[in-house]
Amino acid sequence: TWTAFDAAALALATIELVVQVNGKIRGRLAVAPDVPEEQALALAKADANVASYLEGKTIRKAIFVPGKLISFVTD
Repeated sequence: TWTAFDAAALALATIELVVQVNGKIRGRLAVAPDVPEEQALALAKADANVASYLEGKTIRKAIFVPGKLISFVTD
């Protein structure tokens, strides 16, 4: 007989979100798979490396793709 399938064993506790600023990777975040968009954007803006690229610039657009990436478009 085959062993029983356990979906809980396949579930990930954290995922990695790539953070881009103007199309270039500036950071990576380890977050829960079901992180809300607002919280993910706040974490990305709080990252030291990402914040240095956003400093003094206006964010024209923030793109959030759940489970994959966050992208900021600035002036």
